[in-house]
Amino acid sequence: MPWDRNQMAARAAAELEDGMYVNLGIGIPTLVANYVGDKDITLQSENGMLGMGPFPYEGEEDPDLINAGKQTITELPKTAYFDSATSFGMIRGGKIAAAVLGAMEVAENGDLANWMIPGKLVKGMGGAMDLVAGVGRVIVVMDHTNKHGESKVLKECTLPLTGKGVVDLIITNLGVLKVAEGGLEIVELAPEVSEAEMRAATEATIV
Repeated sequence: MPWDRNQMAARAAAELEDGMYVNLGIGIPTLVANYVGDKDITLQSENGMLGMGPFPYEGEEDPDLINAGKQTITELPKTAYFDSATSFGMIRGGKIAAAVLGAMEVAENGDLANWMIPGKLVKGMGGAMDLVAGVGRVIVVMDHTNKHGESKVLKECTLPLTGKGVVDLIITNLGVLKVAEGGLEIVELAPEVSEAEMRAATEATIV
């Protein structure tokens, strides 16, 4: 049975280690904050917050506390606030250990397309280009196929790239793939998903 969004986020959280500073992208990655648990992980948001807590309970939202995706979040005793320039200084300066990002397409060589579809209105690149260039490890969390059933894990991206050869790990509803030499390696399959199903849903080379 394929993973749902929360199970994908929990699987991404399992990749994070004590002491890490981690940036969460918009979409499914924002859910990772709910699954950090007792790990000593500090979540960073490029709109100027270090030490994000999980999503608030209904009725306890503070409209001034938002993540980069404009969702309300909570603060922690260790939370710090700063301007966008300082935030991007952290990202560009290599201070952030990992980024968990969504994607529209990922290629077998680690190319990432996650910011625009030509002809559709977009607000801009956001922090994605800086993140993939500046962080230590890039983990992509996304559905394996699009709404038409076509693979989003490709031999080559067809959409404008956010970064070339930047993705390390891909977590989808079908399982976990690692970018390796010559293609992608299957690390783990979601419960009751067979290797044949994973291969059939993947355009990219699986080694």
